[in-house]
Amino acid sequence: MLTSITESIFCCLMGKTTSVVLPVESSDGKPADGFEFVEVKPGRVLRVRHILPERPAATESQPEAGSSVHCKRKITVYRNGQLVIENLGDVLHSEILQCQNGDVEQCSTVEVELSDYTTAPSSPDPKPAPPLPSSDQQKPAPPPRRRRRKPKRTVLIDTERCISSCKGTHSDVALFFIHGVGGSLDIWGSQLDFFSRLGYEVIAPDLAGHGASTAPQIAAAYTFYALAEDLRAIFKRYARKRNILIGHSYGVSFCTFLAHEYPEQVHKVVMINGGGPTALEPSLCSIFQLPSCVLHCLSPCLAWSFLKAGFARQGAKEKQLLKEGNAFNVSPFVLRAMMSGQYWPEGDEVYHAELTVPILLVHGMYDKFVPIDEDQRMAEILLFAFLKVIEEGSHMVMMECPETVNTLLHEFFLWEPDNSKKDTVTTVTANDATPVQTLAVANGGSTGTPKVNKPLNK
Repeated sequence: MLTSITESIFCCLMGKTTSVVLPVESSDGKPADGFEFVEVKPGRVLRVRHILPERPAATESQPEAGSSVHCKRKITVYRNGQLVIENLGDVLHSEILQCQNGDVEQCSTVEVELSDYTTAPSSPDPKPAPPLPSSDQQKPAPPPRRRRRKPKRTVLIDTERCISSCKGTHSDVALFFIHGVGGSLDIWGSQLDFFSRLGYEVIAPDLAGHGASTAPQIAAAYTFYALAEDLRAIFKRYARKRNILIGHSYGVSFCTFLAHEYPEQVHKVVMINGGGPTALEPSLCSIFQLPSCVLHCLSPCLAWSFLKAGFARQGAKEKQLLKEGNAFNVSPFVLRAMMSGQYWPEGDEVYHAELTVPILLVHGMYDKFVPIDEDQRMAEILLFAFLKVIEEGSHMVMMECPETVNTLLHEFFLWEPDNSKKDTVTTVTANDATPVQTLAVANGGSTGTPKVNKPLNK
């Protein structure tokens, strides 16, 4: 601690930063084992772990048919801040944990209205509707219509997506693992070893300034757009016909970006503790706005805070996991620039609602960085989303519970929808009492009082 304070005072007087991340060899001291250094731009080199298993030549000619899903959606943004999403195509429901095929409901409608009820005055309760005459086919009274203003923007999506099972023996499948702020590709150690042994081709890069990648001493090198272009270059270099993106924390935003930019090549997406579908904007009151030398002085405290908030337990095992994963081992300059560069206004609710790729949301129950409400909101905005909560995990759930996470991911990779069951549905409206959203979900047609189900598998 005293050494850190002395170095910080020295760097303040000299106007320099002391911690600079430079390219190094792999953690075991060997340049092999799938580690590569890729120059995405002149002088900007990223370390990438690329494991390509050996497969028999016969598997390359085996096509995968898959199931065709009709993605038809109407997204309307109103001037009063409302966002209405109507699903006019197929809606998928599945139990990923039991690895069951997903049921497809044709022409169902899910309508989500997002409004800020904290500033708007609360409306009085509607008057009860007069009782209807008794009959055998009595239907519930429709809910009162809400007055909506003129639409500000309307987005229409009408496409067909083929979703198939992705096995490790398929030569056209590649897995991309993207870490978040302060991490490195080493945090995916258990996942990379597990899926490479199953025959999957895995790709995991170190972001600029992280792990063994170069660390430019300019803040513009760590904006969202600069990092997104780096990952675009990595994706174009290693992408196959069917690609699965797995992101953690800040890395989820880059997975969303790539899935939006390459909808035909991105087959499935996994979001681990990524948060809600809101646009990125740096906080002006954050501790990371302090000068780099001050952050360097506070680095022991920051490391302890990250250990306490990132893991459900703070024992010797968790400390060893941080050390082996090379997590939170970045220079104060890079850390400050990364937190200040999280500006991505395009990544709002509409941007996420436009995604037609199946998405698995994994959330650690004890995560102190990302509340579970944000992942629940993400599941409601996305078209095909499945939320799984790991009770014994926290923010670094893939390091705390590697077996559980690997099982969930593998079952999701093998999952494909079953469109043999298509039932007729009728629209049912239900009002949610939460101050954030009102949800109306279509269910199977029935007489009497309708039953409202959850819109997605949670």
